[in-house]
Amino acid sequence: MKVLCIAAHPDDEVLGVGGTLAKHAAAGDEVEVMLLGDGEMARHETETQEAIERGEERRQEAREACKVLGVSTVTIHDYWGNQLDDVALIDVVRDVESKLESFHPDVVYTHYYGDLNIDHELVARAVRTAARPDPDSSVDRILSFETPSATEWAMPTADTAFQPTVFVDISEHLERKMEAIEIYGSEMRERPHPRNEASLRDNARLWGDKSGLEAAEPFELMLERRR
Repeated sequence: MKVLCIAAHPDDEVLGVGGTLAKHAAAGDEVEVMLLGDGEMARHETETQEAIERGEERRQEAREACKVLGVSTVTIHDYWGNQLDDVALIDVVRDVESKLESFHPDVVYTHYYGDLNIDHELVARAVRTAARPDPDSSVDRILSFETPSATEWAMPTADTAFQPTVFVDISEHLERKMEAIEIYGSEMRERPHPRNEASLRDNARLWGDKSGLEAAEPFELMLERRR
């Protein structure tokens, strides 16, 4: 099986689906990650040397974290963080289409479309557009994941409520996920905040409790084709 995770920024792939990617890799599946950018320019007004250097550090962190998970290839594009709404969506769609055409994944994981972060929302839309169920498409499943501090902080409307329908047992892979997230140490926060080691462990245990598992990652099923 070929598995592709498409996310907006480095650390999203570990926060949302790290345990599941590690599980796929351990099962012998071919796993790749595509990130739309390094996310650093969201924190800078201009492209300073400091921003460029930190951006490259985040790219290297992504490569190292994905290696821990067992990901074979990491592709990182150059879109500026939190500014995907300033570019034509068709450009993002075309980049996603190009990846789908070259890799031919069976399963795609991406952001939840109701997230507070605009990049997450637009990545989800681009993926759903690029992976529409054309007869020639290889994609048979698309699942959206939650991202702590983006999914639960979304606008409180019926349209933004994350309602997972698929739960993946990551009991044997939670430690691998935590090892990968340690590489993104600068992106972690102290409690009370959902993006810290203790909260991530608790969240996996909570979703496990809700689904009858020791530890789980939740997903909302966006597409499933049974051939």
